Amino acid sequence: MSDLGHVTSWIFDMDDCLYPRAQGVMRLVQERINAFMMAAVGLPPDEARALQRQFLDDYGTTLAGLMANYSVDPQAFLDDVHDVPLDSLEPNPELADLLARLPGRKFVLTNGARCHAARVLARIGVTGRFDGVWCIEDMDLVPKPAPATFRRFLDRFDVDPHAAVFFEDTPKNLIPAKALGMATVLVGDGHGHEIGDWVDHRADDVTDFLRPLALRDAA
Repeated sequence: MSDLGHVTSWIFDMDDCLYPRAQGVMRLVQERINAFMMAAVGLPPDEARALQRQFLDDYGTTLAGLMANYSVDPQAFLDDVHDVPLDSLEPNPELADLLARLPGRKFVLTNGARCHAARVLARIGVTGRFDGVWCIEDMDLVPKPAPATFRRFLDRFDVDPHAAVFFEDTPKNLIPAKALGMATVLVGDGHGHEIGDWVDHRADDVTDFLRPLALRDAA
């Protein structure tokens, strides 16, 4: 990983990235999204789910698609779909230690809501390890992978993209990061989506990936 020696800004997606997908938090969120979709669009479960997948592909988030096509209260959506138990989410003290050891600043860049981010980061034990947490409200509800959202994030925290690396589990969200000059790390299997040359590195688990980097730079 010597080609990450230039990195001074470490940027992380949160859900299914800072913790393993197998811990199931997003499955619970998805169930609440499905229920909200059925109520909002008046379609049966299969059709509502198909429309929700289309919204994800076309708009980046279900909420963005709903706002573009239906009259919904965005805050009601965010509060409702993120109201899930986090019992399955395991604290990760090693990750907290590795983040502290990494040289430079650390950030979270998530399409999730602020309330959700605060709960998740506290549950896994990494609250306070980040210099900034940028959520969907900070994006004015314009989610990744919108290039303007990335540029606003870089401007807000004065991040040099050529000295930054972005960790993300959704392949298409790495495309604008790569275009701006960031190094990119895909965490997980890409959920069956195309994985192109905009992905510089692959990581099955973010903690495993960071371990040699943090220990090297602390030596």
